[in-house]
Amino acid sequence: QDQLVESGGGLVQSGGSLKLSCVASGRTSSSYIMGWFRQAPGKEREFVARVSRNDGNIAYTDSVKGRFTISRNNAKNTLYLQMNSLKPEDTAVYYCTAGNIISTMPLHYEYWGQGTQVTVSS
Repeated sequence: QDQLVESGGGLVQSGGSLKLSCVASGRTSSSYIMGWFRQAPGKEREFVARVSRNDGNIAYTDSVKGRFTISRNNAKNTLYLQMNSLKPEDTAVYYCTAGNIISTMPLHYEYWGQGTQVTVSS
């Protein structure tokens, strides 16, 4: 039962908001780093945000700074991504990930969810 399960994706108009959730189980719940990546059709998987277990280490990709907020509720074993002021270019499948390396590269993360689709219309 080492898994990550995302939810909260959907269709939203430009300027709207969505909140993604990721429930961790098994070994994934104790991972030092949890984060979000996204992947649009025809593009490589892109780092979005990460947070450490104690919230002391947080990072965002430049394109989402000021709009997205990552948080982690360890008691609930849940990771969140609050997305505000969404833009069409945010459209992608969003993946939850967990690992123990501070990194923006997908290959440094051990566990992955199956993804949740976020579509932002103009």
